[in-house]
Amino acid sequence: MLSRIVFLLAFFQVFAAAAFGGTTRLYLKDGTYQLASEYKVVKDRVSYLSSERGEWEEIPLELVDLARTKKEAEQHDEDLKADAKSQAEEDAAERLVVKQVEQIPSEPGVYYIHNNNLEAIKVGESKVVNDKKRQVLKALSPIPMVAGKATLEIDGDTSAKPIAEPRPEFFFRLSTFERFALVKLTPTKKGSRIVENIHLIPVSKEVLQEFKEVATFKKQEGDNVYKVWPEKDLEPGEYALVEYTEGLESINTQVWDFKIVPVSK
Repeated sequence: MLSRIVFLLAFFQVFAAAAFGGTTRLYLKDGTYQLASEYKVVKDRVSYLSSERGEWEEIPLELVDLARTKKEAEQHDEDLKADAKSQAEEDAAERLVVKQVEQIPSEPGVYYIHNNNLEAIKVGESKVVNDKKRQVLKALSPIPMVAGKATLEIDGDTSAKPIAEPRPEFFFRLSTFERFALVKLTPTKKGSRIVENIHLIPVSKEVLQEFKEVATFKKQEGDNVYKVWPEKDLEPGEYALVEYTEGLESINTQVWDFKIVPVSK
């Protein structure tokens, strides 16, 4: 028995005076443990400061599972370092967002976050199209609807703003407290893309707006400023962020279009 104690003493001499901040579980070989504020090996004993009783106590070294105690303490230290690193990265990201929001112009608009910079997305000129006529929808200028079905379209077969990133992030400054969404556009054979289908109910004069909405995460970052990004990767194609008002007998949808292009390998 004495030779075993001498062997254990020599083996653990490298951390004979080890001390750990906070509370450590000092494991015994029977599977139980003592809560210690710190501990150290002294000859054939382990001396520890009991976290429960606030006094220094001793346990024979041969009864202590120092290997398990040390392993858990090291894992605890690694977890603390990982948490601190994660928190530092989160804090840095939040500071970056604050800085970016401060750079956003006061005018309503959409800004693509790319390489920590903001790239403005140009607002598109959209048209309400029905069987009788086309009506150009100017920014912040609602137009009345006639009874029946129509579509809101934006000119061009494709957007002039390519994005080679399947899950892009945007800042969206709204003109006021309005509804907004990320939608998938539908190309037509007439050199335009459909933003939404519109139906005016004759009796109630209620305007129903139907979008191909894409699921997104939305986080408010300031007064009428939101960070928006898709929940899943976007397939290549035509998309737009839209701001719209749900109302009666009129429509006021603003469109900021872009296209997702395949990522170069």
